[in-house]
Amino acid sequence: MELLKQKILAEGKNLGQGILKIDSFLNHQIDVKLMEAVGEEIARRFRHLEPTRVLTAEVSGIIPAAMAAKALGDVPVVYARKRRPVTMREPVFVDSAPSHTKGGEVLLMVSPEFLHVGDRVLIVDDFLASGRTIDALGRIVQQSGATLVGIAAVVEKVFEGGRDVLHHWGVPIEAMATIVDMSNGRIVLAN
Repeated sequence: MELLKQKILAEGKNLGQGILKIDSFLNHQIDVKLMEAVGEEIARRFRHLEPTRVLTAEVSGIIPAAMAAKALGDVPVVYARKRRPVTMREPVFVDSAPSHTKGGEVLLMVSPEFLHVGDRVLIVDDFLASGRTIDALGRIVQQSGATLVGIAAVVEKVFEGGRDVLHHWGVPIEAMATIVDMSNGRIVLAN
């Protein structure tokens, strides 16, 4: 997506250690028109797989997931919670993943009320980096008995190897923008 690439180059900040700050349009403040375009592109690439649910992790994946779900025809969005609220009764589908920006492991939890056998699930997240958060979401889909049909990310950092980690799912993996290098303070995008 050319518009997304331009925005990353204009406003993205390389904070070192593989951390890309895109807070001005996704991870803190939202550029709604851009995220709507991202959602439409995700829907275009995955519509043929007929997803019935979109799954993401809170917090930063929610906006692109919601925009993709809307463009897919208003399918429900389910987001994995990182803290279990009192309204989420046991048992829950749960898995853990490392947090690159927060440090340490986080638990991801989804209520069985919202993910069912027979669902066709598209995972949408803000970043595909190490792949471990998306892999945990895949395991939650597997626990539920639903079918994982695809994985989409707004930004992929290929040098972190996440695509290889997710290859075992055997589903299409698409990124709307791909970063191939962040060494020496640079942000280098794939063509």
